[in-house]
Order: sequence, then C-alpha cells, then structure tokens
Amino acid sequence: DWLIGGKVTALADFKYDDGMDQFRLKPSELQAKFKELGADAVFVFQLRNPVHNGHALLMQDTAEKLKAKGYKKPVLWLSPLGGWTKDDDVPLKTRMDQHHALIKNGVFGETPVVLAIFPSPMLYAGPREVQWHAYARLNGGATHYIVGRDPAGMKHPGTNEDIYHMWHGAKMLELTPGLKKMQLLPFTFAAYDTKAGKMAFFDPKRKEDFVSISGSKMRKLAREGQTPPAGFMDPEGWSILVKYYQSLEKPKNTDL
Repeated sequence: DWLIGGKVTALADFKYDDGMDQFRLKPSELQAKFKELGADAVFVFQLRNPVHNGHALLMQDTAEKLKAKGYKKPVLWLSPLGGWTKDDDVPLKTRMDQHHALIKNGVFGETPVVLAIFPSPMLYAGPREVQWHAYARLNGGATHYIVGRDPAGMKHPGTNEDIYHMWHGAKMLELTPGLKKMQLLPFTFAAYDTKAGKMAFFDPKRKEDFVSISGSKMRKLAREGQTPPAGFMDPEGWSILVKYYQSLEKPKNTDL
C-alpha cells in the first residue's frame, strides 16, 4: 500500500487481524525462537503451495545430512509466502491450516519446525528476487537456504518460454558476497514411486516407475473430492485442501 525510503521508524507493529498475526515474526523474534530451541543450524524452506510428502522427504533428508556434518540440533524454518501469489494459488489461511496439520502429525520427522509467515508477495522477478528471499531469511537467523530450479521465474506472455534460465537464481546466490554466511542447499526432486507406493527421490535408472503429480492434477483431484495415491500427502492435510476446493464449486446464492 505504501512506497517509502530513507530512515524509517516503526511506531507500531503491522497487524493484519486475520488470526495469523502470531505467525508473522520479526527477525529478532525468529532469532530468539531458534536460540530457545537450541538450534545450531536453521535450514529454511520457502513455499507458496501446500506441502506434500515429497517436500517432507526433502526436509527429513536435509536434517539428516546436516547431522552427518556434525550439527546436533538442526531446525526447519517453514516459511510460506504471505503476500500476493497467483490468483489460482491456495490462499494463505488454507495453506497455514494444512501446514499445521502436517506438523501436528509428525510429517517432518523429529526435526523441530518453526512455522513463520514471510509477508512478501511473489513477484516472479527472477534472480534478483531470489536474492531478496535469501537475504531476508539470513537476517531472520537462517544458516542454510534450500534453492531449487527457477525459484522466482515465469513464462514470457508472448512466447511461453522461460524468461530466466532455471539455474540463474541459484547461480546468483553463489556469486553474492553478502550471502557467504549462508550455505546453499540443493532442491532434490521427488516424485511418486509407483513401486514403493510413496514419494521418493527420482531415480533416472528406473524413471518409468515414477509419476509426477502436478499442481493442476492435484487441484483437479481435490475439486472432485478424490483421494490421491497413498503416500502422496498426509490424509488430514489433503482433507483440508479438498474442503477448500470443493467450497469453490458450491453455487453462489443468487436470490434477490
């Protein structure tokens, strides 16, 4: 709503009064939370979509790798975008309800989880936006940042080609001097393993066994009230998405 510059003094905290303000933590509050948990490593995962078991597998694997490097108490900072996202994305309140269900049900394993909203909008501004995402999390106390392919890219409206190369964002972070205090972690792709009946890291040697469940396919299943393959998502988390999408299908009252 505002564009400001120069030295800024905040007289009061911003409040959205949407029932989620307690999850909009300031950098100092986040740092205090991580200290309270005894974290010696904080790995952050930014997301604007619901969490499925492929994401959870990546979080569990990351925690194990950090422990193998000698860290005693890695903490996961689950950092959903709280500003504008695409119009057909799941709204923040529904995503937060889903994230809470997954944390309650132990989907991330034994790793402590701090769920805190990142109030920035998703601008799809490419590598420069990726820098902003990483810098903000560094200021909040993150020591490790998971960065994947094309993390803030978009298609050209005329040609439908990617505007940014899929690895430009990661490369930009590697070359940024101010981020030397933060270690970058790769995003390992997971898909549904039809042989194992669960989400697993993709194995190119048996690629025919893997099925990618896209966002559009997930939305279609949820709208129709169908159940995804067992092991794709926590059942309670899935039921929250079904409830949201089916609410969109209900006819509006047109009585005058």
